[in-house]
This record gives sequence, C-alpha cells and structure tokens, in this order.
Amino acid sequence: MAVRAKERGHASKDWILTMSEVAKEKTYNEAEIKARLEQELPRWVFEGGWIRRTYRTASWKGTLMVINTVGHLAEAAWHHPDLTASYAWVEVRLQNHAAKGITEKDFELAKKIEEVVLWQPGKAGGALEGTPSDQRFAYIDYKKS
Repeated sequence: MAVRAKERGHASKDWILTMSEVAKEKTYNEAEIKARLEQELPRWVFEGGWIRRTYRTASWKGTLMVINTVGHLAEAAWHHPDLTASYAWVEVRLQNHAAKGITEKDFELAKKIEEVVLWQPGKAGGALEGTPSDQRFAYIDYKKS
C-alpha cells in the first residue's frame, strides 16, 4: 500500500511513500541505546538525546575530508546528522528527527561512518597502500580517534 505526499513548497510535485516510510520507526530507550553503543560502537556516546562521536583529524584538510565523507554517506542513506567542526576535529551527532529519538537508522549510519572514516587501506594489505606516514600527508589522527 502506498500514499501520496506533497513536497513542502511544491504543491505540484507528488511523492509516493510506502506505509513503512510513513509509519513511525521504533525508537530505542536509553538503556537499549547505551547497551548497543557499548557492544557495537564503543567510541560513540549517548548524550542529550543524540548518539555522538568526535573524530580527531590531523588538519583542516582532514576535517573537510571527514565532513564530505559523512555528508556523502548520510545523503546516500537519506539520514542526515548534525555536524560541528573545527580545525582538527569533527563531531557527528545522530538522531532520527522524524521519530524524535534514536532508531535503527542512527545505528546503521554510525557504523558505516565509523567503517569508512577509520578505514586504513595500508593495514588491510593489497594495492591500496594508504597515505604516507609523513605528517604532511596525515588525514585522520587514528591514535586519538
């Protein structure tokens, strides 16, 4: 079953949504969230209704790369985090705004962000050697992140 929804500000544009998209998603309670973070995402914390994580970067260049990576993953997943950034760090905050809480989407996007941002090809072996150890080419501060 599907329902029609009008895009805000564009009365002539219809979107077809399935009932699962319209139905409110299950939100997790604080104990469930903390247990899942501890088990699945130990560097993420639950605070103020959000799951959050700060990535330490080596420079502004690394900060911009993290922001763009998170932006790409979030847009592809159609689930959008709040970001705060400075010269050598990026804070990612996730919460399902529509559901007004933490849902499966938050956990799945956090896992994908963690996987991609912290990927170190040089340690995985193969043709992708990773960035040189020279600090001029540093991207993520893996020791602090």
